[in-house]
Amino acid sequence: MIRDGKQHAWLSLPVDTLPAWAALNSVSFHGIKIGPLPGKEEHGCTVIAKRHLKGGEEPPLMTIPRELILSLERVHEHAKSDSDFRSVLDAIDGFGRTARGAILTFLLMQSFTACPSAPKKKGISSPFTEYLKYLPMEMLPTFWAPAECDLLTGTTLAPALTAKLNSLNREFEQLREATSSLPWCAEQWWDEVDGFLEFDDWLQVDAFYRSRALEYPGVGDCMVPCIDMANHSSGTGTAAIYEVDDQGNAVLLLLDEKTVEENGEITITYGDKKGACEMLFSYGFIEDEMESARELFLDLSISGDDPLGRAKAAVANCAPGFKIVDSGDGVSWDGAYIWLICVNEEDGLSFQIQQTVEGDRELIATWKDEPVHGFEDFRSTLEQDPLWDVYHLRAVSVLQERIASQLQDLYGSDDQVDAAQHGDGTNIRERAWHLAKRLRFLESELLEKAYSYYEDEKLQLMQSETVLRYLSGAHAEQDEDFS
Repeated sequence: MIRDGKQHAWLSLPVDTLPAWAALNSVSFHGIKIGPLPGKEEHGCTVIAKRHLKGGEEPPLMTIPRELILSLERVHEHAKSDSDFRSVLDAIDGFGRTARGAILTFLLMQSFTACPSAPKKKGISSPFTEYLKYLPMEMLPTFWAPAECDLLTGTTLAPALTAKLNSLNREFEQLREATSSLPWCAEQWWDEVDGFLEFDDWLQVDAFYRSRALEYPGVGDCMVPCIDMANHSSGTGTAAIYEVDDQGNAVLLLLDEKTVEENGEITITYGDKKGACEMLFSYGFIEDEMESARELFLDLSISGDDPLGRAKAAVANCAPGFKIVDSGDGVSWDGAYIWLICVNEEDGLSFQIQQTVEGDRELIATWKDEPVHGFEDFRSTLEQDPLWDVYHLRAVSVLQERIASQLQDLYGSDDQVDAAQHGDGTNIRERAWHLAKRLRFLESELLEKAYSYYEDEKLQLMQSETVLRYLSGAHAEQDEDFS
């Protein structure tokens, strides 16, 4: 439906009509316009200076009324006057009480409300019905063809993309199941022959939201028309920030130290610390200036022959993996799950079944007879242990082994990626190929740096008196391998 609307213009408007929409909805622009940057029209629309702008001397470049901030609160406010949408929101229950669930469902409903071929109009139009017509279809990896997704083999984006598509499919099926009991939804949305909705529509509203959602002070995750047209630039390239004024309106403010010449681009930051994988995943691009992958997440699994494996998995309250971060002169890491892998019964970890005051039975973890209340902060407990250096060495060894495995997967697929035919007349678009190659390069650089850094750290830890005493003493029969 949405793809058809964009292709056949019933869900599309030229950007030069945006000022009329803005004026109609009390959106004010000061010294800026929205459109394609001269010479970079292929990159789509952005925020452009109409004149020389000097930070510290300009009023807000944009002011968007609070009622146009598309938040969880705004969606539920709309539902009060739109009985058709309210019935959908009620049907999806808890999902509709989350910002993401409510906003995606609202965008879907507004798209359907705008559809001219729907036999029976449902829903009430709002300013967002028209604003949707200015949003481009995003080239996020969730829309990549199978051959393009194959280019991601060995990158951290590959499993993240698979998980995201599975999650989106579950959400879509839950939406179908929840709303099929509504007669008009069953007829107009889900009929096998004449139904308007398909999985691609859910992908589209997810892309609208994921690529444009901002975390606004005092509001939370939301979409803000017009401000969400601003492109990203990190570090010193950021020209403006978004805030909320005293009346709750959204405003775009030029940074005090910034000047922007006429026809110059006014950028915001989507997050200076976001890594290459997240940028491509959420926004469909990687900054030209990005010289490092910045960070990446690697999954971990507990060994199948770990006698405590099932118990560990049952009590784990943390993500099953770890994040490595390029810190310039080194590589830091974070991930509580790794400590579940690194300690066992002989170290002092044990599990037991306890009965709660309600009479239920629950699995409790203890460390040296003291209860463990979650593993997120378990590292601080281990740091107080006399054998901390041993546990630390185990963790670094696990990290390095996992990094080596990732590098093997990445390098092992390089030849296939390099040989892939791409461009016109193929199943792989030129832009997708170059983005995949860029991600592969940046991630391989960070992984290589991490492997080398942890090799040095491992060698230092192996010289620790605690480790030497452990390996040569009463624990030597465990025959641990830290190579």
